[in-house]
Amino acid sequence: MELEVRHLRALCAIADTGSLHKAARQLGMSQPSLTTQLRRIENALGAELFSRGRTGCRPTPFGRSVLSRARPLVDAMAALVTETRAEAARAEGPELRVGSTASRALPGWLRRLRARFPDAHVGLRVDVSAHALLREVAAGRLDVAFVHEVEGSPLQVPDGLDRRVLVAREPQFVSLAPAHPAAAHPVVDLADLAGDHWMVDPNVDGEWDGLRRVLAAAGIDPPLLHGDYHTAASLIALGEAVAPCQPTSVPREDLAVRPLRGDPLAVRLLLYARPDTPLDPLHAALCDAYREAAHRSPPYRAWLHAGGTAAPCLTPP
Repeated sequence: MELEVRHLRALCAIADTGSLHKAARQLGMSQPSLTTQLRRIENALGAELFSRGRTGCRPTPFGRSVLSRARPLVDAMAALVTETRAEAARAEGPELRVGSTASRALPGWLRRLRARFPDAHVGLRVDVSAHALLREVAAGRLDVAFVHEVEGSPLQVPDGLDRRVLVAREPQFVSLAPAHPAAAHPVVDLADLAGDHWMVDPNVDGEWDGLRRVLAAAGIDPPLLHGDYHTAASLIALGEAVAPCQPTSVPREDLAVRPLRGDPLAVRLLLYARPDTPLDPLHAALCDAYREAAHRSPPYRAWLHAGGTAAPCLTPP
């Protein structure tokens, strides 16, 4: 087996994330495929590159030696691809490369950006990891990133990026089955969910730790499940779990959305860009899109009308 750049990229992803599962998601492949690929690489090199344990994957001394040689090659190839694409984009016209964590404001933001910059190609990358998107901005592979920062879990932001705050404190609501007893109330107490399974995606930076802190502060210790939110929606509809959700979430026939009393869970919504990117018009367009998404959600609209702290972008212009 001959090592290729994609193999070296996989090794770097495993080392950076400390997890085969997270690395596989970052690389856009399944965990079994990545595990098989790692085994083949180790067989080809004749030694183990990572020690696997309950806490994740850690490079062995031999692995650290290989990574020290692999990273410059991976970085050089990434720089080559970035520069080549940028050159091609300049030949074809301007390009705006947008990154975002999941948000219901995203479609409206893209629509406004394309209307505001009609001559530019607006590209999009969505990732559950804010840290991954910020690294892409710092490396020049994205121009701007819209991310959220879980309260109590500050993001590790690369140096040299400009920032705008969209919402200083966005409350996180809870999604639960419409037949759940707590769904009969307009506002839910955490104590009423103490016996439920809580589901959270551990790949969302800070969300797992943030939820555990809030539940511990409330004096409850419910069972926690790991899974993506597409899986969570199915379990919630069946009454098997509850989960934090964005306040812009729109209730469905099989899913209820309620604010939590006292708003114990919250995130900060942030926009980051390289210094050569015009951040103010991007921020203004995102504010408009977020306001639109917020007022489209009946629970969020009711929360705002009941005196919830409104960010500037939630105040009509």
